[in-house]
Amino acid sequence: MTAVTLKSAPLGVRSRRGTVLRVLPALLLTALALAGPWLAPEAIDAPVTAPYAEPGGDAPLGGDQLGRDVLSRVLAGGRELVVTSLLVALLVTVTAALLGAVSALRPAVGRFVERAADVLMLLPAVLGILLVTLSWPDGGRLAVVTVSVVLGVPYAVRLVAGAAAPVAASGYVEAAAVGGERLGYLVVREVLPNLRATLLALFGLRFVAAVYLVATAGFLQVGPQPPAADWALMIRENSGGILLNPWGVLAPSIGIGLLAMSVNLAAAALVPATGRKAVPAL
Repeated sequence: MTAVTLKSAPLGVRSRRGTVLRVLPALLLTALALAGPWLAPEAIDAPVTAPYAEPGGDAPLGGDQLGRDVLSRVLAGGRELVVTSLLVALLVTVTAALLGAVSALRPAVGRFVERAADVLMLLPAVLGILLVTLSWPDGGRLAVVTVSVVLGVPYAVRLVAGAAAPVAASGYVEAAAVGGERLGYLVVREVLPNLRATLLALFGLRFVAAVYLVATAGFLQVGPQPPAADWALMIRENSGGILLNPWGVLAPSIGIGLLAMSVNLAAAALVPATGRKAVPAL
């Protein structure tokens, strides 16, 4: 018994250390994006150098198309993207979890939800953004959140319903239903706690998808408008001078890529080991 104890403890410590190392980049990058506007060394809307100036002097990453400090605008431009993407991922995951669990417990409701999801999944994301822009021109960030949630829920609810079906058919759930437990109790206390691995993986996947949709909307100027500092908007504004100062495009692009990868890696690290085989596609 002593030998088993001595061998198992280091494995547990290494596992926890590995999880922390995989989660830490997402935490640091998210904290940096949230605190970025307070860390910017220069005003984000005041020129400090020549347009498309090379790095140097008061602008370590050079100037943008109006001579504003690229570093300050990069530091200030990630907060809205992070907050909006987290909100979209949370709303999609919660909505899909509830609809998916109900669909698994009530087959008639499940068939209706699946047919509605099949229809909505046929609409391309970029086309959905453009349709919302035309029909809701003053929607701004709220319109981006709405279309991201509407387009994200159909795929997510099909995934959750598939994972919840075996749980709903298990003996203890059927026993609880026969015992007279209400639908809400079965969803919250019996089904969803057994889908933690799926829901964590789904949250990471939907966050990456939300970053893609919100960044695409920003690039199309749906939501943030000039002179706001926004990573996707910076890519659009500075693409014309990429040969003069590439950091105006590269810096926000790197920020978007690192944010998506680090959060997805963190979500995968937090998935319980016993549930990872249940969600191999994520």
